[in-house]
Amino acid sequence: MRKKFNRLKLVLVEKEKSNKWLAEKLKKSETTVSNWCTNSRQPSIETLISIAEVLDVEVDKLLITKNN
Repeated sequence: MRKKFNRLKLVLVEKEKSNKWLAEKLKKSETTVSNWCTNSRQPSIETLISIAEVLDVEVDKLLITKNN
């Protein structure tokens, strides 16, 4: 089973946004965003900060922690 590091997919659902919307905002491919959402790949720290800014959330809301 693949280890999950980010909550991006859940935050997108909470914000009622799509992978396509985020890809356009970040100027990334939809495939790249999809890989992040499925935890197949992880965004860089710089990109994670950009994602948080675009989604108007704190960076920690995008990460899996021991508490969630």
